[in-house]
Amino acid sequence: MARTVLVINSGSSSIKYQLVDLETGEGLASGLVEKIGEPVDGHYKHEYQGQKHEMEEPINNHETGLKRVLGLFKEYGPDLNESGIVAVGHRVVQGGSIFPKPALVTDQTLAQVKDLAVLAPLHNGPEAEGAQVMRELLPDTPQVFVFDSSFFTDLPAKASTYALNKDIAEQYHIRRYGAHGTSHEFVGKLVPEVVGKPAEGLKQIVLHIGNGASASAQVSGKPIETSMGLTPLEGLMMGSRTGDIDPAVAFHLMRNAHMSVDELDDLFNKRSGMMGMTGFGDMREVHREIAEGNKDAKLALDIYVHRIVAYIGNYTAQMGGLDVITFTAGVGENDEIVRARVIEQLAPFGVKLNLEENDIRSKEARIISTPDSSVTVCIVPTNEELSIARQSEVIAREGDSYGNKFGK
Repeated sequence: MARTVLVINSGSSSIKYQLVDLETGEGLASGLVEKIGEPVDGHYKHEYQGQKHEMEEPINNHETGLKRVLGLFKEYGPDLNESGIVAVGHRVVQGGSIFPKPALVTDQTLAQVKDLAVLAPLHNGPEAEGAQVMRELLPDTPQVFVFDSSFFTDLPAKASTYALNKDIAEQYHIRRYGAHGTSHEFVGKLVPEVVGKPAEGLKQIVLHIGNGASASAQVSGKPIETSMGLTPLEGLMMGSRTGDIDPAVAFHLMRNAHMSVDELDDLFNKRSGMMGMTGFGDMREVHREIAEGNKDAKLALDIYVHRIVAYIGNYTAQMGGLDVITFTAGVGENDEIVRARVIEQLAPFGVKLNLEENDIRSKEARIISTPDSSVTVCIVPTNEELSIARQSEVIAREGDSYGNKFGK
């Protein structure tokens, strides 16, 4: 009988899910719930065995949405009662300093995740709500929190600490927590096998670039730097986020445009980045606009590449050298133009791209640099759902490191 984990990512107005087969690593079924709590009809999409099933109806809250999701599994398959489900894994953006590892969903951990919403107001609240609902809907199945920030818990103090007033930073738990940790850890562990080098001593940069984008520097599989900070806003330019920006821009807009904190939050997180500069969040549309002579789109891509190259230079210096650059996530895996533009900037340092390999579309991990390149460049597809599923299964079976065991 198969052994599976249902992985859930609850957002403020959406839910993504995937049923993962632990033996094969494949996603057996997946889906999306959109427009939760909005005045218009919500949208469901459930995919199984190549068939898409979609429907629209009002979705008042996460409980309504998740009840319907369980119904979709029962109606269209696979039936969760017959799929060997061993756990439900919930992705959580912010674990703060409380959760360096995954945790069982209990009354206490639920309360702690909700409290951490002060550090991730757009994420932790809905993620906790999704876990609470699933705990009630599937009471006999272990529920597990897996935290995006856990991989970066042990960043060196010089990398995790802001040059902020010490008392204020301590009182309000302000530090660099990072994000996309499940992806950076998953990909970083695969890289030594892909490039044929031992993990010990390997100096690598992982570029997780998609709608959200982040970079990490890893030595011997352990992170020493990452681009996201207190929240996922810091760092690289993204689909709708500014990335690095002078904090005084917020003061300037508050004083002169009379913008509120909520308006600034929305501006920086949802109406900036590639979308804010070009009107498009999809990089394919940006490339099309550039081909048609759109100067705004060209500038946006120039900035996008410039930021990535700057972080590569920074991290190479921090590590005292560089062995591997890895591209992953939506843009990293699929956009040969961005990869070529980035590596082109590194040519003076002996980094050379195999253009034929770079242009190939494939779901396989592979090297795309030339044999004589000073740094190995590769593509390693990320699989955050599989990473969350594997971690959730272990916690469901063995209990977490905080003393919690399911059913006890």
